[in-house]
Amino acid sequence: MKKTLAAAAAAAAGALLAVHISLPAQAATGSTFSSTSNPVLFVHGYTGDASNWNTMADRFRADGWPSTYLDQWSYDWRQSNATTAQQLSAEVDRLLAATGAGKVDIVSHSMGGLSSRYYLKNLDGTARVDAWVSLGGPNHGTDSANSCLDTSCTEMRIGSDFLAALNSGDETPGSARYATWWSPCDTVINPDSSVALSGATNTRTACLSHTGLLTDATVYAQTRDMINR
Repeated sequence: MKKTLAAAAAAAAGALLAVHISLPAQAATGSTFSSTSNPVLFVHGYTGDASNWNTMADRFRADGWPSTYLDQWSYDWRQSNATTAQQLSAEVDRLLAATGAGKVDIVSHSMGGLSSRYYLKNLDGTARVDAWVSLGGPNHGTDSANSCLDTSCTEMRIGSDFLAALNSGDETPGSARYATWWSPCDTVINPDSSVALSGATNTRTACLSHTGLLTDATVYAQTRDMINR
């Protein structure tokens, strides 16, 4: 009996060891840069700039992404999102030429999701984008845009002509992978349901502020793993 128990214990220990050994490999999936990783183009939101992405870009670098693969792009946030999309198209082409990559991944915050979606839908962006991420994007409008007058901001109003056209038909066209993250504590995007898109992977975060989506470690890890499949 003792030998039987000892054998069983040894077998159990071996099984646990096997599980323990296999866990790091599973956890590492998508978590580090590899030869198949794409350059990342970051698109900030209304009143934002390239520095909004400093924390996230630093985390990508810590996980192996070279700085040449991390493009913290800036643009005039007052102009129409359609104009920004045209400039974004040129920036994608520049980044692809600089890195020799075949496609980019786009990570957007807030209003940055609108110009980048316009690019995918209307400017053949789906041919150049592998994964698209929206962090707190006003994809179906927000009532916080009712008090501003910049062209870009009025386009974020619920029911605007710009959003009606952007959301007509397929909200996630092409073969690109789409994902959104929204927070129940985001007071800038109202209603919360504005962020989610049909055909995308839509994730609710913890209680984060609108800008907190940019620096939260969990949102970063989920974003990294989503784009790096």
